[in-house]
Amino acid sequence: MGKWTRRAFISAGVLAGGVVVFGVAIRPGNRADKVRKMIAGEDDSIFNVWVKISPDNSVTAIVPHAEMGQGVHTTLAMMLADEMDADWQQMKMLEAPANKEYANYALAKGFIAGDVDFPSFLVDTVDGFFLTVMKAMNMQITGGSTSVPTTGQLGMRVAGAATRAVLLEAAANAWSVPASELSARKGEIFHQASSRSAPFAEFALQAAALSLPVKPRLKTPDEYTIMGTDVLRLDVPSKVDGTAEFGIDASLPGMKYAAVKAAPVFGTTVKSVDDSSIQDMPGIRKVVNLGDAVVVIADGYWQAQQALDQLKIEFEQNGSETIEQSDIFRQFAADMDKATVDGEEILDFEQGDAISALSAADRIVEAEYRVPYLSHAPMEPMNCTAWMHDNICELWTGTQNPLGFAAEVADALEMDLANVLLYNAYLGGGFGRRAFPDYTIQAARIAAEVPYPVKLIWSREEDMRHDHYRQASISRFRAALDSNGQPTAWINQYVDKHDPKEAPYIPYAIAHQYIHYAESRTHVPWGFWRSVDHSLHAFFTESFIDELAFEAGRDPYQYRHDLLAGAPRFQKVIDLAAEKANWNATLPENWGRGIAIHKSFGTIVAQVVEIEIVAGRVFPRRTICAVDAGFAMHPDGMKAQMESGIVYGLTAALYSDISIRRGAVAQSNFHDYQMLRMNESPEIETYIINSGEKIGGAGEPGTPAIAPALVNAIFNATGKRIRELPVKMHDLTDLDMGSKDVA
Repeated sequence: MGKWTRRAFISAGVLAGGVVVFGVAIRPGNRADKVRKMIAGEDDSIFNVWVKISPDNSVTAIVPHAEMGQGVHTTLAMMLADEMDADWQQMKMLEAPANKEYANYALAKGFIAGDVDFPSFLVDTVDGFFLTVMKAMNMQITGGSTSVPTTGQLGMRVAGAATRAVLLEAAANAWSVPASELSARKGEIFHQASSRSAPFAEFALQAAALSLPVKPRLKTPDEYTIMGTDVLRLDVPSKVDGTAEFGIDASLPGMKYAAVKAAPVFGTTVKSVDDSSIQDMPGIRKVVNLGDAVVVIADGYWQAQQALDQLKIEFEQNGSETIEQSDIFRQFAADMDKATVDGEEILDFEQGDAISALSAADRIVEAEYRVPYLSHAPMEPMNCTAWMHDNICELWTGTQNPLGFAAEVADALEMDLANVLLYNAYLGGGFGRRAFPDYTIQAARIAAEVPYPVKLIWSREEDMRHDHYRQASISRFRAALDSNGQPTAWINQYVDKHDPKEAPYIPYAIAHQYIHYAESRTHVPWGFWRSVDHSLHAFFTESFIDELAFEAGRDPYQYRHDLLAGAPRFQKVIDLAAEKANWNATLPENWGRGIAIHKSFGTIVAQVVEIEIVAGRVFPRRTICAVDAGFAMHPDGMKAQMESGIVYGLTAALYSDISIRRGAVAQSNFHDYQMLRMNESPEIETYIINSGEKIGGAGEPGTPAIAPALVNAIFNATGKRIRELPVKMHDLTDLDMGSKDVA
């Protein structure tokens, strides 16, 4: 789903079928002819790529991101509408199609170029470069909490401001007045001196013939009229009345259903299939051997799944069948030891001389933490409807990378990408899982075997056992404390590094730091999981800093506050969380309170958790969240994402554990991969700081700090340190509950 650029709106759109479309000509010329049919209805044969103005004065934002509950369709439309001074009540949204012209170049530009302010004469060249790269990569991704910081800031706002500028210029020409005398408000142009006004649509045709400014002036926060407000999300009404369409809702004439069973041990293949037992079952159409999985196609999904369960399938062995979870952790520990002994540590971050500082320490504190593999477990299981006909493959699904998925299918079927048409729907949860195209490729391969459309639906068991998992890991710490309990050295070793690079880094003023890791690969497939490496490293680092506070005899909040003296933005966030939690208030018996802070995806989040221990079980009762993302474009959406991240993180911390037995995933459904229930969820209070710093993300930053805040609260209540997740594996019965003052 393509994006604009920092200057974004450079070449004019065209008039076609009564609708004007303004877009970004990333290279010289106009791309209208390339995308006209993809975004045009029967009555609006339009073009260019991002903004269209219709005769009824409605403005449509072509949003290049998938909607998976994070509210991105609304927030990006808000950013465009505000800079354009459009009427929010007349705003519409269209998700960009899976096409190379909508490749995600603003994301690449934001990551690589950051805040570089390119001269006007270079903007086209720079944007053209990033577009070319992302086209080559077939990248149209939604993830990494990047939509608002990249597409929103570098694309939508610039596009809206540029569109407003040419509308004012067109009106000035039509009324023979200086453009400086005109203003725009709620979809209309005003000339105060003559009391004239007219809707945008009246000038759309003339505006489309003008050159869009390379660097239009963007509004300052005090000028915002839509950004920073709680408008109704565009996706909510259809989700409330049931008309919203998710990938699993696709329905085509003559469609059949498919159920799939992959080899239980990752990397193994099908040895034989005996389908004699299902020959007389009603509704069965075909059995397909995909090599690493077996599929049954039937008139209905239940028929297909029942038949699949009856099949006699034998899988080859590849040597991984003997692997147990305990073997994996032993491998991790051995590889960490070996790296240290052999001097093969892979340097991650170094400051000062931590080894020397450790040897001169008054006290040394050591700890080791472990986390398990985690599944994404979205409520909507993996699914895709595919139809092969007339040398075209059509796909209906929900994906975080529509263009990338289409390219993967084209490669798998040895087709031209232009002949793969993917229609993206709402995602019933993504969390990184729907960035992997395995289920879509399966559906396409199945459809290639039959003359009718086929809807492939993974069972919950298949979804759980053939995920791309958040990695299991071990993290070891050693820290030096001086006579005042202040940390002078911080040494951290962990297993395997993924993304983002900064996840293990700490914001605290510790002079000597040495962070390194060892590689220890397994046969378990890895995948992006909400907040990626931040999800585990926040647990590691914020648990250990809590242990240092205890060893120093200090209050864990105050200890952090003091160590953040050189990071005032962090300090302000943690202070607000502690203030709103009434940190020093006395808690009831068997309760505990914990705190943690972490920055991820440009956003700082501090969380305080209050828990109650009942019959050995942990119940989170209240969570206070303070968040600084620079500026909350849609405050209600920001709060919703914090709440979502907290619930997702609490689920993982309390219950989630994907374990390997005999080479395969042991868990299969929600009975053994438990979710946090509504009656277990805490009251959540979210407080937003608009610091004016660089804009950060919202979809993922709510997750990392919740696990350490939770286990720190458990220690506060019980005196027991939880160094391995999930919490459910620890016995909390018959503990001394009298020590609430850990200082």
